[in-house]
Amino acid sequence: MLKRVLSLLLVLAMVFSISVGCAKQEPAPAEEKPAGETPVAETPAGEEDYLVWNIAVDPETWDPTLNSAADGGHIIQNMFEGLTKETSEGIQAAAAESWDITNDGKTYTFHLRDGLKWSDGQPVTAKDFEYAWKRACDPKVASDYSFLVTTYLVGGAEYFNGTGTIDQIGVKALDDKTLEVNLKFPVAYFLSLTSFYTYMPVRQDIVEANGEGWEKNPATCISNGAFKMTEYQTGSHLTMVKNENYWDAANVKLAGIKGLMIVEGTTALNGYENGEIQVLDSITIEQIPRLQKEDPNFVIYPHIGTYYVNFNVDNEVFKDPKIRKAFSLAIDRKQFVEQVTKGGQTPATGFIPSGMIFSDGSDIRPLDANGMPAPEYGIDPTKANVEEAKALLAEAGYPDGKGLPKITFLYNTNENNKKIAEALQGMWKQNLGVDVELLNQDWAVFQETRRAGEYMMARGGWLGDYGDPMTMLDLFTVASGNNDPQWRYAEEPNGAPHDKTLNPEQKEFEDAISKSLVTSGKDRDAALKAAEDSLMNNMVVAPIYYYTFTTIVDSSKVEGVELTLTNKWDFTHAELIK
Repeated sequence: MLKRVLSLLLVLAMVFSISVGCAKQEPAPAEEKPAGETPVAETPAGEEDYLVWNIAVDPETWDPTLNSAADGGHIIQNMFEGLTKETSEGIQAAAAESWDITNDGKTYTFHLRDGLKWSDGQPVTAKDFEYAWKRACDPKVASDYSFLVTTYLVGGAEYFNGTGTIDQIGVKALDDKTLEVNLKFPVAYFLSLTSFYTYMPVRQDIVEANGEGWEKNPATCISNGAFKMTEYQTGSHLTMVKNENYWDAANVKLAGIKGLMIVEGTTALNGYENGEIQVLDSITIEQIPRLQKEDPNFVIYPHIGTYYVNFNVDNEVFKDPKIRKAFSLAIDRKQFVEQVTKGGQTPATGFIPSGMIFSDGSDIRPLDANGMPAPEYGIDPTKANVEEAKALLAEAGYPDGKGLPKITFLYNTNENNKKIAEALQGMWKQNLGVDVELLNQDWAVFQETRRAGEYMMARGGWLGDYGDPMTMLDLFTVASGNNDPQWRYAEEPNGAPHDKTLNPEQKEFEDAISKSLVTSGKDRDAALKAAEDSLMNNMVVAPIYYYTFTTIVDSSKVEGVELTLTNKWDFTHAELIK
């Protein structure tokens, strides 16, 4: 049975309430029992003992330092573990059994559990965390999420930018069980960050001896979480088995997990309905109405995240904000969620989704009685603003689209993404008179193409990583490797060496983000809103809808499957029903 204890609003309020005063967390000690050995084989022995889950794609990576996608995150959630762990009930102690925080909120001292081991039996130490965090700050590693560490750790940004040394980064193993962390300023959600994959440990000897891709080889994929990998076949599946060296192995009940990489949602749903798959979330749009009526295993959850169109602001056409805004206003968002996606999504009028809150607990983007946000940035959630969209296109020199070069929209191969792309194509033709060619690529290639800015328009989707509005906004900072629109006022030679075209207007956004990092309360709220205003007034992206998470868990065959606060699958306490 899928466990979901708290409402989304309560969850976010809880994350915000983490104290930055002097504190010490003391969870109950884990039950110490020997964990049974799990046989390792090329093909799972007794496959009926393995939970079958459809990942839906072949992830680009599940190296915790390099991953920046939800699919890889699901795998990491089950194979690796940080100092803390995000669960369905909140942030809990994990590899660290306790921690101390100084009164100024800037120094954390984490105390690791006794007897922590990697899946190969070697001890997990504070040095493994120090190495992983410093690796994330290394410009040669080029982690998309480097900014999630360099922004907060003393000396992190300086090392990344070449003006400081690795020894000056504010993380240090005082001994094998004690990790000291020095932050530039108090961060109310820092304990939440330590549960995120970029902050999870990796083994220096393994990474440096095997190089990029070490995590995809079962012989070198050494992990510290509840499961370990024993098999990976490109484009087909991966297999994880119980990690007998996990500190809480006594409470891990699954013998193993087989993660399938079935891209076609219809095929995956057939697998579930034939009894071959127990867990999936890539549900084909057409099937949602039927499943809502007929299948009690089908559940739609709120999801902090936004589906949107990326505009490449360095492109000769889309460098003009009038054209970007015209394409955005031509989208009928109400029609989109009611006739295209059909999963209870909310039309989007800004980038920060409904459910994210200000410091006083109020919703940044409240919904009215009809479940609609207020019109904002020229976007009406109930209809396309055709008249203004056409006027903007004409002002840009392209009345009714005449004179525009060939326009393309890029998406990654997926049935649902194809339907969304086709709906956008139709709206742009009907409301602007513009023909848009659709292009698709496999997920890993698509990620690289979008990251390099080799597109005109491309689909985008971002799911919150932690319970703070910054989780949505920090995508578009200069240093962010996830700044797919290429919106930077200054060059970023380490994080984005390819981006040589500068966008001076982005500095207003950057300044607002910087202010939000060193303020609190209403001042911080105002800075965050100013950052979103800058992003949206420049229409760097066109938000379409706020996500929901459509899931199926076969309750006749499995129980104890959990979703974390940010909707990552956690199979740590799952159990097959026999």
